[in-house]
Amino acid sequence: MSYNSTGENEFNSPQNLTVPSASSPVENSVKEPCTTPLSNDTLYSNTNSPSDSCVKPLCDAASEKKSQCNEGVKYVSSEGVKCGWGAFTPACLQFFNTPKGVLLFLCVASFLQGMIVNGFINTVITSIERRFDLHSYQSGLIASSYDIAACGCLTFVSYFGGNGHKPRWLGWGVLIMGVGSLVFALPHFTTSQYEVHLPKENGMCSSNQSMPCAESVSILSNYRFVFMLGQFLHGIGATPLYTLGVTYLDENVKSNYSPVYIAIFYTAAILGPAAGYLVGGMFLNIYTHIGKQMDLTPDNTLWVGAWWIGFLGAGAAALLTAIPILGYPRRLPGSQRYIIMRVSEAHQLKDGIPLRNPTFIFLCLAGATEATLIAGMSTFGPKFLESQYSLSASEAATLFGYLVVPAGGGGTFLGGFIVNKFKLRCSRIIKLCLLCTVTSLLAVFIFFIHCPNMPMAGVTQMYDRRILLESSLNLTAACNTECDCLREIYSPVCGSDDIMYYSACYAGCKKKKSILDSGKTVYYECSCVLENDPSGFAQAIPGKCTSSCERTVLLLFMFFVIFFTFLCSIPALTATLRCVSDRQRSFALGIQWIVVRTLGAIPGPIAFGSMIDLSCLVWQDQCGEQGSCYVYQNSAMSRYTLVAGIVYKVMPSYYFTFTSPSLPAPPNPNSPSFKNKSQLQENQFVSKIMARF
Repeated sequence: MSYNSTGENEFNSPQNLTVPSASSPVENSVKEPCTTPLSNDTLYSNTNSPSDSCVKPLCDAASEKKSQCNEGVKYVSSEGVKCGWGAFTPACLQFFNTPKGVLLFLCVASFLQGMIVNGFINTVITSIERRFDLHSYQSGLIASSYDIAACGCLTFVSYFGGNGHKPRWLGWGVLIMGVGSLVFALPHFTTSQYEVHLPKENGMCSSNQSMPCAESVSILSNYRFVFMLGQFLHGIGATPLYTLGVTYLDENVKSNYSPVYIAIFYTAAILGPAAGYLVGGMFLNIYTHIGKQMDLTPDNTLWVGAWWIGFLGAGAAALLTAIPILGYPRRLPGSQRYIIMRVSEAHQLKDGIPLRNPTFIFLCLAGATEATLIAGMSTFGPKFLESQYSLSASEAATLFGYLVVPAGGGGTFLGGFIVNKFKLRCSRIIKLCLLCTVTSLLAVFIFFIHCPNMPMAGVTQMYDRRILLESSLNLTAACNTECDCLREIYSPVCGSDDIMYYSACYAGCKKKKSILDSGKTVYYECSCVLENDPSGFAQAIPGKCTSSCERTVLLLFMFFVIFFTFLCSIPALTATLRCVSDRQRSFALGIQWIVVRTLGAIPGPIAFGSMIDLSCLVWQDQCGEQGSCYVYQNSAMSRYTLVAGIVYKVMPSYYFTFTSPSLPAPPNPNSPSFKNKSQLQENQFVSKIMARF
C-alpha cells in the first residue's frame, strides 16, 4: 500500500488504494519490493514508511505495464463514502465531500451557536426581564439552563456518538438547536401586547410622587419555563458540535493540519457572539411590536426592543445548515490513510487502566480554571468598563466587543497556526500553554490601576463636595428636601457643576425642556446644582458625567490577557486529542467538557458576580427589597478583579507545570524495527479493507 504525500487531501481514496488480490498471501505481497500506481501517475515504493514525508518516486507511470507486481491488483469501490442522503447522492454534492467542505458547514453551525447562546441571549436578557417581569436570579437560571442541559447529555453523546455515525449526530444536534431558537422566540407571539403607562412629570422635583408596589407576581413570569426549554434545546443541540465535530475534523485530516482546522472552527465560534451583540443591538432599537407608534425611545428604561427577531432568523439558518451535515458519510474519502500515518502520542499506561491518565486530568483541570475566568470576564467585562469609564451599557458592550473579537479570535487562530507551523508534539504544546498562561498572569496585574469614581452627590461625596464615607449613603439635602423624591427611580443626571446626581429630582430640578435639534432633554432651575455651579446656569442633562480617565493602558493589557488566554486554547485542545487513544477521543472530549462546564463555565459568572457585588455602593430598592446594584466603587471592583485574575491564572499555571506526558521517543523512520512495524500496520489495514469489501 502506498501514499501520496504531495498535498493535503489531494486524493480519492479508496479508489486510489491498491490491495493484493485474495489469491496472493498478504505476507508475501508486502515483503516483495512491489510498486503501485497513484492518481498522479507516479509509482511509489511501499517499502517506505507511511509516516515518511520524503518519499521519492521510483519510476514513472509508463513503466506500470512492465511491473511484475500488478497481476492480481484490484481497486476498491468508493460508494460507501459518498455524500448524500440515502440513495440520493448527486455528483454535484461530492464537491463538498472533503475536509474543507465539512469545515465550512461546521463553521456555520458554530457561528450560529455562538451568535444565539453567547450573543443574542446576553444582549436581550435585560429586555426579557422587563417584558416578562422576571427577577435577576430567574434570568440567570435561564442563562444557566444551556450549560445544565449540556452537562446532562455530554457523556451520552460523546460515548455513543463517538462510536456511531458522527455527521448524523452533528446534523440532528444542529437541527435541535434551531428548534430551540424558535421555541425561545415563541413567548412573543403568545402574549398580549406590551403596555407602558408613563407619568407626565416622572423624576421631577414635585410633591405627591408615588409608585405603587406590585402585590402579586405577574403571570408573565411563568414564561421563564418556555425560555428555559429553549435553552435546554440549545444545550442539547450544541453538545455534539464541540465534541464529535472536533474529533470528526481531527480524524479526517493529517495530524499536522488538524490544529489549523480546529482553530478555524473555534474562531467561527468566537466571531458568532460578536455578531450576536451587533445584530442583537440593532434589533433592540426597534420596538418589540413592529409598526406600533410609541412615545418611548430606546434610551428610556421602559423600552423593550424587538428581542425575538434574531432568534427566528438564527433558528431558520440552523435548520438549513443541518441538512448538508446530515448527508456526510461516516468517514471522508481518504481518511483511512491517516490511521497509520498518524504517530500516536497517547499516554503510555503502565497498568493498562485508561482512566489513569494524569496528562488528560491536568489538562481538564487547567481548562476548567481558564473557563472560570473566561466565563466571568465575558459576563462582567462590559460592567467593569461601564463602571470604570462611566459609560452607558451599550457603549461598554460595544467597546468590550471591539476588544474581544481581535484578541479572542486572533489568539485562537494563531494558537492553531503555531502548532501546525512548528509541528509541536504534545510535550512542547503543554510548554507553550504554560508560557501563554504565565504571560497573561503578568498582564493581570494591570488591575492594580483603577479609575476614580465620578463625583456623585450623596454617594461618593456630600452635596457640599465633602468626601463621603464608603459605608454611608445620604441622598437627601436641604436643596431637595421639599421635592419628595423617590428612591425607586434611578435616572442619573450630570449637572453643569460636573457632579452626578441620583436623579433630576435629587438635583432639585423643577423644569425641563427638549432641544429640537439634538432631541435631548435639559433640566433647569436645579437648586442643588446652583449651590456648586459658579456660572449660575444650574442645569443638568440625563446620563452620567463623562470620565476623563485614560483608557489606553488598561485596554491594552486587557487585550493581552484575553489574547494569551485564547492563544493556548487550541494547543490545549490539540494536546487533549493527542494524549488519549484514537478510539477514546470523542469520549475524552465529552468528559473534558463536563469538567470544564461543571467546575468552570457554570460557577464562573456566579463567583465573579459575588465578588463584584461586594464593591456595590448603591443598591436598587424595590419596595423595601434589595434589587440590582446601581453604583460600584471602582477601586474595590479593580481589587476584587485582580484577586480573581491571579487565582484563576496561578491554578492553570500549576496544572500545566505538572502536566508532563509520558510519551515514547519519536520513531526513527530508517530503523528496521520501524519499517517492520509499519509493514505490520499496513498488513492489518489491508486485511481490514479486504474483509470489509
